[in-house]
Amino acid sequence: MFDPVIAPSGTLLGLLQRGRGDGTLHALTAPRAEALAALNHCVLRDPRHDWQVENRSLYYARLYLDLGGDLGAIEAHLFDPEDIVDTDESRTGLALAVLGHLASYGRRDALELLRRYAAHGSSWAWALDELALRDDDAGLRALAAPVLARFPADAEGEAELAAAVRDAFEPRPWRLWAEDPRESIGTRVRAAQETGCFDRWQRQMRPTGPRPGWSVQAVFEWAQQGLERGVSLHVPAARCLTAVAGPEDRPEIVQAAKDGTEGARCTALRYLADSNDPDALDLIEAAVATGSAPVVEAALDAFERMRSVAAVDRARGWARRPDPLGAAAGRMLACRGGAHDSDLVLGALREAVRGEGPDAPTLWTLVDGAGRLGIGCAAPVLRHIYRETASSHLRGRAARALAATDPSFPAGFAVECLWDCEETTRELAARHAETGDARVVEQLRRLAADPAEEAEVQTAVRSRIGPDAPAV
Repeated sequence: MFDPVIAPSGTLLGLLQRGRGDGTLHALTAPRAEALAALNHCVLRDPRHDWQVENRSLYYARLYLDLGGDLGAIEAHLFDPEDIVDTDESRTGLALAVLGHLASYGRRDALELLRRYAAHGSSWAWALDELALRDDDAGLRALAAPVLARFPADAEGEAELAAAVRDAFEPRPWRLWAEDPRESIGTRVRAAQETGCFDRWQRQMRPTGPRPGWSVQAVFEWAQQGLERGVSLHVPAARCLTAVAGPEDRPEIVQAAKDGTEGARCTALRYLADSNDPDALDLIEAAVATGSAPVVEAALDAFERMRSVAAVDRARGWARRPDPLGAAAGRMLACRGGAHDSDLVLGALREAVRGEGPDAPTLWTLVDGAGRLGIGCAAPVLRHIYRETASSHLRGRAARALAATDPSFPAGFAVECLWDCEETTRELAARHAETGDARVVEQLRRLAADPAEEAEVQTAVRSRIGPDAPAV
């Protein structure tokens, strides 16, 4: 899937793509046709950089309800001929998840559309999972025949069916179908369930990887073999070293950290850092200067995991370096530094935004550090990140940091956060938003009564509007 094109943050489309609360508020005051066009654009062209982690479906479903939007555009997207060619779940997953939430809100047209797609669409398994949570038994039983017809009644088809049953996220439909008296339904599903259980047992009986009695060199070779296959194994390999290495093996491990193969070097650096070896910091510095990209990445990751006073002291010396080690040092201080490290963390935060923009991966840790250390001077940068980042998770972290650093947060961004796409951000807003704004009181009550809302958010809301809370 290609990276999505995100519109400017000041536009309605840009706000909705980011999942910002202001997106909903602007959509409700914009011309309805314009708002629905922007909403459909987001649902049909998933704007998330990480679609498996970031939330948008409930956010968009609520807006469909508020706008009274029809589902014609979603239907056309799901049943477009491209669905046969492009079977990647990222093409249809967001639309199916939105339909699932709409079905839970009582939209019958959404439920019927999910049923049709489960019977005929390429990403039928996703649609079936949505229905497993929302449809009644009769509706699910009616899908047994069209779903099982996807699997030919030969050895290959039965194997594919067993894998589908084994890997199903929601088992409810398969359990219902296993009770079906028809041989072509119930008997096939029960056989597939038994095959799936046997497959799991076989995998457990054929473990791969290190065995008791392995030497240090054998662990290094295993890590290198994984790297050559494109699989990073240095983290489990370092854990293996903890079990097989003794004091007499330290010279071999240190040597591997200096000039071993990529797999061995990554493994040795991780092991030495985790054990707080006195040479670990010097070896990490050398690896960053001379190692390949995988070695540098492993060295930086190993350094950032260190908890020792020596590591934090070294981070203070490295923090101003204009290289990846300097950036890692800034993140180390953001996590483990003290109040006297605020200037270094603020400098790292500003430099990351200037050099890499508001979506830089390093910002996640630095933003958290600015909030943890209560760096008031960081508020302007945090507000910029909040507005501009395309990551709803990073925006939520920025909101949490602003709550700790910006006195204007309760009357400012906290208000729009009540409509944010991420439940953790809505929870934060429910605890901080000033209730002088009538919209805040109304939204708090709506969240309290919404059965689709997360329990943590409703707990935060009750702390503001419950019988023991201050009057709102």
